[in-house]
Amino acid sequence: MWKTLVVAAAVATAGTAFAQDKKALVAKVLQLQQPGIESTARIVAEQPAMQMLQQAAMAIRARVPEDKREALARDIQADAKKYADEAVPLLRDSAVKLAPTTIGPILEREFNEAELKQLITILESPVNRKFQSLGGEMQRSLTEKLVAESKPAIEPKLRALQQSVGDRINAAAAAPGAPAQPGR
Repeated sequence: MWKTLVVAAAVATAGTAFAQDKKALVAKVLQLQQPGIESTARIVAEQPAMQMLQQAAMAIRARVPEDKREALARDIQADAKKYADEAVPLLRDSAVKLAPTTIGPILEREFNEAELKQLITILESPVNRKFQSLGGEMQRSLTEKLVAESKPAIEPKLRALQQSVGDRINAAAAAPGAPAQPGR
């Protein structure tokens, strides 16, 4: 009876230690991958502003007098930079915070402790190829969660940027000497 209890306790302790060791290895992998996680956040933050800048450039060419285009484009780029300066750190911090709950479970599920150790040492191995193949899934997982959780904080900033860009274009287009708008 004692022997059975001692063996059961030893197995339970070993299992707990293994789980803690694996979690520590996953945490280390996430720490090593933090630049990539931050890069994903930067892309998520900057993509809407970049699209808006492209749309603004087309509107400026179509609706704003040529002598006012360059200055207006600079002002709009400054607005977009201000948006990015506010949004990127917000999303970066959120992405780093979300990584353990989005990427971490994928790593825990797909890699054993030995593989995680190999990954941490960044050896040229099949493990590295396996990790790289999961990059898309991990990025999608983080991006989906990041967009969902940050939407309330980012949408007002994006609307403000959109309003600012629209106001600037409309003001420039209403100025004397503005080209006639198509369809009017």
